[in-house]
Amino acid sequence: MIKFGLLATLVAKPGKEQAVEDFLKSAQPLAENEQSTITWYAFKINANTFGIFDSFEDEEGRQAHLSGPIAKALMENAKELLASDPVIEQVEVLASK
Repeated sequence: MIKFGLLATLVAKPGKEQAVEDFLKSAQPLAENEQSTITWYAFKINANTFGIFDSFEDEEGRQAHLSGPIAKALMENAKELLASDPVIEQVEVLASK
């Protein structure tokens, strides 16, 4: 049962919007290889704001994702692509379908 999640909000630097979108799309195969990541969504909120939502069955899966290749790649590229540090929130999933 899905009980744990992560919600990340990313604001692109001016002129880096397409690069952030491309980065997020390129991360999908990495997410598919993470056995403990049940769902993974990358989305666009508006012209320069993007998000990621992932879900996990347990805290161990969430922590594995936080130390995995997507998180590492995001942090390595954050200064170049993002206007501010990503906001990453650990959430509790109350209901899902």
